[in-house]
Amino acid sequence: MSSEHPFHAYGVPHLIVIFLTVALPFALAALVRRSKSQRIERAIIATISVLLVLNYVTYLVFVRYRGGAVSWQQMLPLQLCDWGMVVVMVAMWTGSQRWFEVAYFWGIGGTVQAVLTPNLHFGFPDFRFFSFFISHCGIIIGVVFLMLTRRYRPYPMSIVRVFLWSEFYFVVTIIADEMTGYNYGFLLHKPEAFSILNFLSDSRPLYLLQMHGVALLFFLGLYVPFALVDLVRKTALAQK
Repeated sequence: MSSEHPFHAYGVPHLIVIFLTVALPFALAALVRRSKSQRIERAIIATISVLLVLNYVTYLVFVRYRGGAVSWQQMLPLQLCDWGMVVVMVAMWTGSQRWFEVAYFWGIGGTVQAVLTPNLHFGFPDFRFFSFFISHCGIIIGVVFLMLTRRYRPYPMSIVRVFLWSEFYFVVTIIADEMTGYNYGFLLHKPEAFSILNFLSDSRPLYLLQMHGVALLFFLGLYVPFALVDLVRKTALAQK
């Protein structure tokens, strides 16, 4: 599909989006800490949630009536970011450590890659540019906001639990892909935009197996900073 405003990776609009994604959760968390107000914290959570839901619904209406998508097969909520959006909202509203774990690994592991190497053809100021980054960056902002305000963090068993949740997503999505022919989760073939998946095998069975390995490596990598902090603390306590 052609666009009057094609997307340019790491152009000025893209860099601004990346900066805001990093800066906003810290600014919002600082506001909550300084005010010490649960009402402000709930208002921030409500704002993020409403923005995510409204953006998602608006996007569905747009692609249905203006984006050329005419079949329900193309409009199912089966991208990992769709599930991540739901999970991060559940984690914010319930305050659940377990839901935070899923939001952290899915949101940071999957969505950060989408923000840095977006599978996007439409640049600023196209509506689809805004919609794509609101949905993906909103998840990251929600996860980091929880980490900063609630002091949530993953633990070793978090990797096991989230990997099992990921397998559930994999099974549901690969069945849907086979039934609809649509490439949810990039389980039918690699994304058009460059990403780490481009380095995987062209053989689909091996490609799917390698995707599991990549996911596990991402999860382990995302846990490493916390493992290092725990190691430093343990060493410090042992030296006292």
